[in-house]
Amino acid sequence: MYKSLIRPLLFRFSAEKAHTITFNGLAFFSKVPGFLGLLKMLYTYKSTSVSVAGITFPNRIGLAAGFDKNAKLLPVWEALGFGYVEIGTVTPKPKDGNPLPRLFRLKKDEAIINRMGFNNEGAEAVAQRLASFRTKNKDFIIGGNIGKNKVTPNEDAFSDYQKVYHALAPYVNYFVVNVSSPNTPGLRELQEKEPLTQLLRGLMEEKAKAQYSHPIFLKIAPDLTKEQVLDIVEIVKETGIAGVVATNTTIERSGLITDTSIVEAIGAGGLSGKPVEKKATEIIKLLAENLPANVAIIGIGGIRSAETANEKLKAGAQLLQLYSGYIFEGPELIKKILKGIEKQ
Repeated sequence: MYKSLIRPLLFRFSAEKAHTITFNGLAFFSKVPGFLGLLKMLYTYKSTSVSVAGITFPNRIGLAAGFDKNAKLLPVWEALGFGYVEIGTVTPKPKDGNPLPRLFRLKKDEAIINRMGFNNEGAEAVAQRLASFRTKNKDFIIGGNIGKNKVTPNEDAFSDYQKVYHALAPYVNYFVVNVSSPNTPGLRELQEKEPLTQLLRGLMEEKAKAQYSHPIFLKIAPDLTKEQVLDIVEIVKETGIAGVVATNTTIERSGLITDTSIVEAIGAGGLSGKPVEKKATEIIKLLAENLPANVAIIGIGGIRSAETANEKLKAGAQLLQLYSGYIFEGPELIKKILKGIEKQ
């Protein structure tokens, strides 16, 4: 029904307008008695649980960061069958993000370009919403994707990550340090070896001082060279973080089917979906070949079927995340992937 009826209707609107309509609709209907139960009946698939980084996930499929930045629809995502959800990216202070338009579909490529710019309500508001959710549901797995405010210089970045870390820590199960978004000026410079090591070491020290158990992951870009990925491997080993999320969106535009003039008119932003699939899988494979066995990898990038999900798992990922594929394929995708994984 999604691909034949709902998607054509939503795709009549701009990408961000469709996102808003969907969120408002789900928020409204989630309050209707029986709605969440109906979603569970239609879309939840009983899968084998998996233990990753000390956390037991009911299944391997999560909703990627950027979809529900402010943790507004957590009961809905659980009802739709996600094993976990990653909220954010959350920054210390609220951010409006970049000017509109900033979210675009490339239908022929089954891809999305975004330059949202970490738009979110800020750590305090998100923490309050999470606290309310946890009074009713303590079991659903939530990851906190954290970043810095645009106005914060890179040399002061740790303070921003530290603030969000402590604000969300009582309510989330794991953290992801985002230094790989292409839509915050200068952010990717934090992927360089020295600043990244200092940032991750600082957060691990905060974790130890507060005696938190949350695993800390690092989200990396797909545009890193082999040498840079191997630097990431050394940083992970040195700092002792739990794992890597591979990968974020790409700034590359090569090999697209969409007319070049349309892509150029859209302009800057991170590309996700089918075009990043192979690049993300290659990085996952490189990480898996060089990281210790106890370091977890969460695979994301172009997953839109059981086959593409299994490619990520074969490459070395233990968990998977959906974003663009979910928009193009709809809520049936989770069940299809989980069934396909079981057949392998």
